[in-house]
Amino acid sequence: MFAPLQNDTFLRACMRQATDHTPVWLMRQAGRYLPEYRATRAQAGSFMGLATNTDYATEVTLQPLERYPLDAAILFSDILTIPDAMGLGLSFALGEGPKFAHAVRDEAAVAKLEVPDMNKLRYVFDAVTSIRKALNGRVPLIGFSGSPWTLACYMVEGAGSDDYRLVKTMLYQRPDLMHRMLAINADSVAAYLNTQIEAGAQAVMIFDSWGGVLADAAFHEFSLAYTRRVLAQLKREHDGVVIPRLVFTKGGGLWLEAMGQLDCEVLGLDWTVNLGQARARVGENGPNAKALQGNLDPNVLFANPAQIEAEVVKVLDSFGRPHNDPKNPGPTHIFNLGHGISQHTPPENVEILVSAVHTHSRRMRTVTG
Repeated sequence: MFAPLQNDTFLRACMRQATDHTPVWLMRQAGRYLPEYRATRAQAGSFMGLATNTDYATEVTLQPLERYPLDAAILFSDILTIPDAMGLGLSFALGEGPKFAHAVRDEAAVAKLEVPDMNKLRYVFDAVTSIRKALNGRVPLIGFSGSPWTLACYMVEGAGSDDYRLVKTMLYQRPDLMHRMLAINADSVAAYLNTQIEAGAQAVMIFDSWGGVLADAAFHEFSLAYTRRVLAQLKREHDGVVIPRLVFTKGGGLWLEAMGQLDCEVLGLDWTVNLGQARARVGENGPNAKALQGNLDPNVLFANPAQIEAEVVKVLDSFGRPHNDPKNPGPTHIFNLGHGISQHTPPENVEILVSAVHTHSRRMRTVTG
């Protein structure tokens, strides 16, 4: 059904196998910083018009790959499709973040929640299959979802938040309601990602965008536990091929050892974490060793070309000597930003970044033999 993969560097790095360069892709690589994306979004009429149309979603997913030699594509969608399918009424006003028509703030609203019929998300799975075909084996396709906790934040707040007052009030005042919501979210995320895998996703990523806003004990109880519940239900392989699972918690550096125990292949790191130290803590050896992904500060992309190159080199060098044993797994790094790319980023600076990653990571392998 799908063309053979021509560039499997990203998937090999996920599985901690030696590669000839460090693979690179960017969170939000298909997005508003690209003029061609803005033109397609104008054609679609709205963000949801773009995300729910198979042809448009395919087109914008491939746009960055036409410009840059990236090592992976990521499905163009949104982390909030699941609560939308639960009937909460997702919308996006131009220049504003997501909003829900129906927030979940009391016992009655929580009682109504259930794992949505995956047919309501058919537009996502159709897009996955369409993108995979259009890629024609060029690079792997990553599917994704928001984490149970991150979804809950939006569901309770009704939109983004500066202080998470409403969701944290529920967490502390009615932990029983929060646990019920998170359990439903976790089972929904697992079903959603498994269906993306069946549709053609070659790796899946869980974005725990707001895990870092929690107190220490609350992170373990309300975020990490439910990410673990998702991972326990995910397909390990499809059609005889292993499907790597990636987890990214923004602000999660405090809990690296605990996250290192997760049943996944890759941990994404934000820019506050030193890659070399993370490698020593969770990415080196042993049964729970993880590939690491990250973690350039996205604002580096506003600097001049020489500074961008220098900062890329710093990130690659901070990870350290690349693994080069073709027979055994070992420490591997996937280059990415420490969070999503800014909409104001000059597109030509992304070209400089990708080129610098490929050039310097190849040089490191030559030097280390």
